[in-house]
Amino acid sequence: MKVLVTGHAGFIGFHVVQRLLARGDSVVGIDNVNDYYDTGLKDARLSVLESQAARLEAGQTYTSLRANLADREVVERCFSEHRFDRVIHLAAQAGVRYSIENPHAYVESNLIAFTNMLEACRYARVGHLTYASTSSVYGANTAMPFSEHQGVDHPLQFYAATKRANELMAHSYSHLFAMPTTGLRFFTVYGPWGRPDMALFKFTRNILSGEPIQVFNEGRHTRDFTYVDDIVEGVIRASDQVPTANPAWFSDRPDPATSSAPFRIFNIGNSSPVQLNDYIDAIEEAVGKKAIRELLPAQPGDLLDTFASVEELSRATGYKPSTPISVGVKAFVDWYRRYYGV
Repeated sequence: MKVLVTGHAGFIGFHVVQRLLARGDSVVGIDNVNDYYDTGLKDARLSVLESQAARLEAGQTYTSLRANLADREVVERCFSEHRFDRVIHLAAQAGVRYSIENPHAYVESNLIAFTNMLEACRYARVGHLTYASTSSVYGANTAMPFSEHQGVDHPLQFYAATKRANELMAHSYSHLFAMPTTGLRFFTVYGPWGRPDMALFKFTRNILSGEPIQVFNEGRHTRDFTYVDDIVEGVIRASDQVPTANPAWFSDRPDPATSSAPFRIFNIGNSSPVQLNDYIDAIEEAVGKKAIRELLPAQPGDLLDTFASVEELSRATGYKPSTPISVGVKAFVDWYRRYYGV
């Protein structure tokens, strides 16, 4: 197949493109390589993809574009030059806390750009649009584990609100134009080539350099940490399975996870919450050095706990994430040492 992957210079997008190319698909990647975090890391990911592309099979192609998806003309030009079987939309302005400081960046990247993608997929009659959502949409919910069948209308920060908006926008296109869409709620993704603004990266860097780490909520909150390879497997399996209308969906008791339109929502998480303090213990074990922990109160907008039900993902794709944090954290620390030479 020919697949468009947006955000291919990003953490998850990079890994998805690697996997798609390895299995023989042709890929077009788009990323604006913004400076939200170190662009050198993004460029390094793109260099790895270029090296992989030099070894493609006959007839297989890889194209990398630097462009802003909020520019409608750029998106329309891309879709006029390429015919895509699938679109995997991972580009977004990331970061829960940054959305408090700079909400306009999220309007541009998460709302305007997503509208452009919906319109492009609509007119190009793309076979399936799969897009990234987030566990943060569960917001004020405290019923665990989080299920796609729960309502998610109480986000705790603007980032989550924009991703919930993406789900609603996608449903409207699935309903109006019979356009198959799948939203994937990622749960705290970590692993090699991860983002510098995330806890694992910052903790590893500071522990190695002997600097204190900031531990919010005194490390008592839990997260359903999910290894990036597990996320990628879920993304690709979900993309391969085109959704259809659910014949068991009823308007008098609407299920948020499916629809009478070709629309669905899946959680992708490890289904094994870990307290932050235990996560830090695993980092210390992998690094071989104790952290200097600066215990702080919880931050505004943070969910206290996350826990994914992945029964729907498993039922639909036959797959369930399972990598334990001891394995995933060690893989990250090993990559970090190689990449930075420490």
